[in-house]
Parts: sequence; structure tokens; C-alpha cells
Amino acid sequence: MEAAEPGNLAGVRHIILVLSGKGGVGKSTISTELALALRHAGKKVGILDVDLCGPSIPRMLGAQGRAVHQCDRGWAPVFLDREQSISLMSVGFLLEKPDEAVVWRGPKKNALIKQFVSDVAWGELDYLVVDTPPGTSDEHMATIEALRPYQPLGALVVTTPQAVSVGDVRRELTFCRKTGLRVMGIVENMSGFTCPHCTVSPGGCRGGEAAPGRWGPWAVLGSPPSPRSAPASSPGAAERSWPSSPGCPS
Repeated sequence: MEAAEPGNLAGVRHIILVLSGKGGVGKSTISTELALALRHAGKKVGILDVDLCGPSIPRMLGAQGRAVHQCDRGWAPVFLDREQSISLMSVGFLLEKPDEAVVWRGPKKNALIKQFVSDVAWGELDYLVVDTPPGTSDEHMATIEALRPYQPLGALVVTTPQAVSVGDVRRELTFCRKTGLRVMGIVENMSGFTCPHCTVSPGGCRGGEAAPGRWGPWAVLGSPPSPRSAPASSPGAAERSWPSSPGCPS
């Protein structure tokens, strides 16, 4: 195994990849709320957005328009607060216009992902959350191969209850098995609704938990039943903006 060099990910204690088989299931939302929850628990967290064609993390955390600067160890990530408790890196910070499309072939995408891993000065982090694009293609292989020397904890796989999403996520689980990436568990997103202003709590269709053994040995870690999405604001404002409800107390 290759040794991690100082200045890249050598100071990162734990790496978690957030994966899914299809788009629109809420990977970026789960990545953002996971990072905010870890930060709320007193951890120092970084978010690496390797969804090069659809970078959502800057918008999720209200960091659009921020610039990435060079430092003596490479690129300095974007910090959201003075304490530097949450840091971000995304191709969204490198685009001249926010609506600019990233029209790149595979090799150029792979090279940027490797550069994100080797040339970003993350410093000391308790957790690095990696938000990935949907699918099981070049970007995923490049990400896993670049991170493998740092022994990532594993992957959180995000799904929604619909049958088409469940089918795609099964393929993602197969991908994890073939690449040797440990699945930490499955998050079934958008499986219900809890109104933050009343006690009405209609349930959704249950794709992840309904059938015993549907996911084999992997546990469903959560089924977020709230309409709240990751707020586009600073971490402190984000935590204050989440409403309380019977299903999702603050």
C-alpha cells in the first residue's frame, strides 16, 4: 500500500463516500447534513465534491462565488467559518460562471479527481465526506483508486423507495463489492413526510425496509421523513434554520 504523503490526506482520520445508483436521490443533501451533524458533534469535517458535471455542494452550503486559492501545499479548500470546522472543495469553485457546463471526456475528469485528492491541503480533519456522481463509471473508479491508499471507512449508499431507484442501488452495491469498498449502510431518502408545523405525518412507500432481506446483510441506517433539505446558508445558520417537528426534533 502506498504511503500517504504530508499535505494531501495524511491528516484525515476517516473518509466516507456517499454513493447512489441514480441521480436525484439526495446524495448531496445527505452529504451536507452528515457533515453538519458531525460538525455539531464537535468534529472537524471536509466535503469533497467529485460530481464534476453537477456540483451541488457550494449551493447547498451557500458558498457559491467563493474562490479557491493556492498555498504552499497546493489548493486551499474553501472554509465556511472562522474556526475552519467545515471545509469544501468542488469544481463549482473553479468555474467562471455558475451555469457553465463541464463538457469533459473521461481522462480529464479522472485527472481532476486525482488532483483533488493529491493537491488539496485539507490539513487535520476528523472526517472527509466525498459526494460522488450517480452511477458506477470512470469517476467512481478514479475516486476509489485515488482514495484507496488512505483506507476509506466505506460507503453510504443513498436510495429512494421507488422500484427504479432500488434496482439501480442494487447495482451500486455490486459495484462496491467488486471494488472492495465496504458498505457501511443504506439511507432510504424521501420515504415519508413529516410536516414541521403540525402533527400530520403521512408515510411514503417503503422500498428499503418493506421486504425482509431486501438489502441482504446491509442495514438501512435511516429513512429521513422530513421536508427539510440542506439549507443554503452557513453551518450555524443552517442548524438554527431547521424546524422542530414530531418526526424530526431539532
